Amino acid sequence: MSFSSDVKEELSKLENLTNKENLKQELIGYLLSCNTNINKGKIKFSTESEYNINRLAKLLNNCKILDYKIEILDKSYIITFKQKEIEETLNQFLQIKANSIKLTDNELKNLKVANKQDETNLKAIVRGLFLGAGAMGNPEKTNQLSIGINLEENAKIIIQNLEENDIQFKIIKKGENYHIYTKDGEEISKLLAFVGANKAVLQFEGIRVEREMRNKINRIVNCEGANLNKTMNASIEQIEAINKLKKHGKFAQMDDNLKEIAQIRIKHPDANLTQIGQMLQVPIGKSGVNYRLKKILELAENIEN
Repeated sequence: MSFSSDVKEELSKLENLTNKENLKQELIGYLLSCNTNINKGKIKFSTESEYNINRLAKLLNNCKILDYKIEILDKSYIITFKQKEIEETLNQFLQIKANSIKLTDNELKNLKVANKQDETNLKAIVRGLFLGAGAMGNPEKTNQLSIGINLEENAKIIIQNLEENDIQFKIIKKGENYHIYTKDGEEISKLLAFVGANKAVLQFEGIRVEREMRNKINRIVNCEGANLNKTMNASIEQIEAINKLKKHGKFAQMDDNLKEIAQIRIKHPDANLTQIGQMLQVPIGKSGVNYRLKKILELAENIEN
């Protein structure tokens, strides 16, 4: 199972079916998702999750909408119910026309009141949206969460309400639908906690911390490897310069400081500048070692081949 499926399974098993108002809001979330379609007076919702379809069936039952049918087509579960019953049950919250489902002004006021009180209405509608058309990337590889929503207008309303609860998402268009999404791990955690997926939050955070630590270690290893390559390349160039000076009888003419550092470089080709400085009879710092080695390179460059 994917991480998205695990989250939806957890949300589908929430024991919060006693609050009738919240049930309606969660059902509204399903209806606003891009996996819900209207055709010839019937509303259809499709999903590959059996837990998800069972959750929606429970919502319909608790909202006294009993005339629905569940079918299985390939890997998908499809639930069909009458548009008329939804309109009668949720007429103060939704405006349904042709193939569009919009939030009414009354529902917008309802969400505003929720923001000022305990946010339960907004939590329920976002939970329904995630169950309806939410998707998450594998947290072991990436931070990404998106929810498909049927209309841009509805997506903007959800975004605005999430922002008022300190959860930041963006809107993108995919085909005919709009998606609210984020690639920020902290925002993903906040949204999962907001809709009640507490186990998923703990799991997601654990994976995220582990992945970030692994990436940090890889960066350190890569950096150290690059520094080692840089040191070895410089060492090879310096040793070649020293051998050139010896070949042309110029080595003996150098001052004792340059001779000493040249001999240490030949004996210790893998030593870095700091280590070479510590091996000198009179230790010097990294910049002093660098200066003397550069002087050796300059002397070698002045020799005519």
